[in-house]
Formats: sequence, C-alpha cells, structure tokens
Amino acid sequence: METARIGVTGLAVMGRNLARNLARHGHPVAVHNRTSARTRSLVDEFGHEGTFLPADTPEKFVGSLERPRRLVIMVKAGGPTDAVIDEFAPLLDPGDMIVDGGNANFADTRRRESALRERGVHFVGTGISGGEEGALHGPSIMPGGSAASYEALGPLLEDISAKVDGTPCCTHVGPDGAGHFVKMVHNGIEYADMQLIAESYDLLRHAAGLAPAEIAEVFRTWNTGRLGSYLIEITAEVLAHTDAATGRPFVDVVLDQAEQKGTGRWTVQTALDLGVPVGGIAEAVFARSVSGHAVLREASQNLPGPSRNDAFVSFGFPEAVEKALYASKIVAYAQGFHEIQAGSAEYGWNIDLGAMATIWRGGCIIRARFLDRIRAAYEADPQTPTLLTDPHFTEAVGDAQDAWREVIAIAAKLGIPVPGFSTALAYYDSLRAPRLPAALTQGQRDYFGAHTYRRVDREGTFHTLWGADRTETTP
Repeated sequence: METARIGVTGLAVMGRNLARNLARHGHPVAVHNRTSARTRSLVDEFGHEGTFLPADTPEKFVGSLERPRRLVIMVKAGGPTDAVIDEFAPLLDPGDMIVDGGNANFADTRRRESALRERGVHFVGTGISGGEEGALHGPSIMPGGSAASYEALGPLLEDISAKVDGTPCCTHVGPDGAGHFVKMVHNGIEYADMQLIAESYDLLRHAAGLAPAEIAEVFRTWNTGRLGSYLIEITAEVLAHTDAATGRPFVDVVLDQAEQKGTGRWTVQTALDLGVPVGGIAEAVFARSVSGHAVLREASQNLPGPSRNDAFVSFGFPEAVEKALYASKIVAYAQGFHEIQAGSAEYGWNIDLGAMATIWRGGCIIRARFLDRIRAAYEADPQTPTLLTDPHFTEAVGDAQDAWREVIAIAAKLGIPVPGFSTALAYYDSLRAPRLPAALTQGQRDYFGAHTYRRVDREGTFHTLWGADRTETTP
C-alpha cells in the first residue's frame, strides 16, 4: 500500500495550501478533514499537482503515514487543537510526531509538548508566516520541538519554505514552545510595522495634503530603497486602488476599525511578564483597540483640538517622514528581538537571533530588505544588547534625529495621532538618557509602601523612615 511522507489534517485555506505545497514538491501527502467533503474537494480540484492520499477517518489517515509518522494539524488554536490532539495521539507510536502549524499560544505548546513527550510522541509547535499565498508558494517556517524531531521533519519543511539567495527560510528555533514564541513576536513586530506605515500615510495625507494615489507613488519610491518590504509594497497597491462602486479611493470606503486575532496582544502580555519594554508593539495593539471603540470615538468628536492648524510643512516633508519611519521601524524590531532574547533566556531555548532574521527575509509578512542588516548585526555580535547599538543602525537613527523629531512635532501641532512614532522616540530617548526620573518613582514607592531603594554611591538596600525622623535604615 502506498504511504505518505507527511499528513495534513484541517483543510481550510492554510491547511489546503500547505498540503498542495508539499505535493508540488514531490512529497506524497495524506489529507484529512473533519468533514470529508473538503478532503474530496481538495483531491478533485488539485489532485494533478502531486500525490494525495485522502482519508475519511483518523485511523485511515494515521495508517497511511510512513514512520516516523509526521502529522500536521492546521486547525484553530485553543480548544480545537486540543481536541484534535486527543483524537490522534492514541493512534501514534513512540517516535511519531504531531506538528501544530496554527497560531497557538506558546504556553499551550509547552504544555502539550510536555504531555506528549511522556508518551514518547514528539510535539512540534511550528510558526508559519506568509498567509495563504505563503503556505502555497513558500512560507517562512519556525519549528520548535526537539532536535530529534527536526532531523526527521526539517528537510521537508526546508524544502517547501521560501528561499532567499538559496537559503531556506526555515530553521530549528529551539525546544518546546520556542517556535510558537518566535512566531508570536514576529506577529507583534508586524503589528508595529503596519501601525508605523499607517501613521506615515496619515501624515502624508493630512499634513502634506497628498491624495492617496500620490501617496501610493511615494510608497513605491520607498520600496526601491532601504524601506523595501512586502508591507510597503502592498501599501502602495492598496492606496492606488479605486473603489469600483463609488469611484473613490479604496482607502476612503473602508471602515476605519482595524481588527486583530490576538498574537499582538499575546506579545505585549508576555513582554510584561518578562519585564521587557515593547512600547511600539503595545501602541500598535492599542491603536487597533482605539479604532474599534466606535461609541467612544463618536462621543469624543467635539473635544477641543489644537488652536492652530497651520504647522509648517516643508517641501521635503515626505523625505522627513521616510527617515522617521525607518528610525521607528528599527526601534520596533529592536524591541521585538529584545523580547525573543529575554524569552530565550527565561526558558532556556538558546535561540539564534541572527537565524531568526535570516528566515524572516522571505515568505513571511514582515519580509524586508533591512533584515539582512539585522542578520549581519547579530553575526557580528550575537550578544548585542540592542540593535540600536549596532554601528549601521546607530548611524541610521542618528541621521534621522532632526527629521524624526520634526515629524512628531508637526503631528502634535496638527492634532494627528502618531502613537507609534512617538513611543519609538520616547523609548530611544529613554535608553540614551544618562539618568531617568525612575529615581523619584522609587522614592515615592519607598515613602508610601516601604518598598526600599538602592543608592548610587554604595551597595545595599535602604529605607527612609518617612513618618518618623527620616533617618535611613538598612532593612
């Protein structure tokens, strides 16, 4: 009986396209779905693309896989994933593996990996970025799990991943939940990147007075330079599009309420747990949240704004916005990589940050030209505390100083919200400040809660008796 090298269960758009990608690369693929009609539809429509082995029961599906069995789950995160695992795990033998290709919370992945490891089954939490087109034509793939599982699974994933300069956009990220953790942060960076691009559009339109079609041409120009990326490219396409029904710019007929699926929020929540400042990502999440509070926004329409709306916008304003965007983008990526670095240390994953930049160069949503610079930065110094101290990025941000600050000042004078730009600059200035007002904050904490403080001139922990004679003690 013919066997499949790998199997995919869950044949919605992502699962279907991933199965087709595998088949197109010459790998026989077992396919299964809870509703067998979807399985038959895949084979009927795309059976000519390669070898598909359809199965209408879990038993037949597992029975058609060669050993060690490689079973890919492409279902909704949370309860549905647990349900599929509970259904298939009893049918597997030690050494087999379950690959979760959904956007799972990395904490769930760690729990599942630990439980299945006790049964001898490998659980591989795998981040897959690139959307439905990436799944079909070559995504960026971020598998976690054991090194042994990657030996058996890695060659297949590398084969179907995107390639940049011949290098697969896939590598073993690290143990247990490392793959899904990195995918989560990837998505958080994506939120920040998209917010900064949206703010750039808003500034060019409402400060510089450009029409959407004109702004599209600005973005097309930017895409040929250091900002070249998938997101910049598609932004130009969206802004250039005209709505067929009204003849208006497409961007003007879309409701201005941005939705989210949760990975950006998880990135911020996890950063809080790790004590890592990711203000750029957080502001992007909150910006989407603000956009969705229609009642709150409607009630606030008559709030007073700036008394003047004639802030000076120079002839070179688009160039200033480009510099501000690039500098803010560097900060957002620096924050994201800092979170990966902190998560790796916390969970003992030993993640190679340069390798993450390498596999994000193609296939994924945040693929961008400057990821090569990030890869080079970590190759030069794997322990660099922040990308901002890499000579290339230090120079770029230094060159952007006047423009970055001017753009934010003009936005403030005109009442144009730029939370992404503003928080990026505040983060940058916080890092470079020789002394922060946190000293006062710590003094306040000691005053009302006896939380103690440390001194700059000697070691130890201290408390001032604020309610008594204000002498200093050493608790």
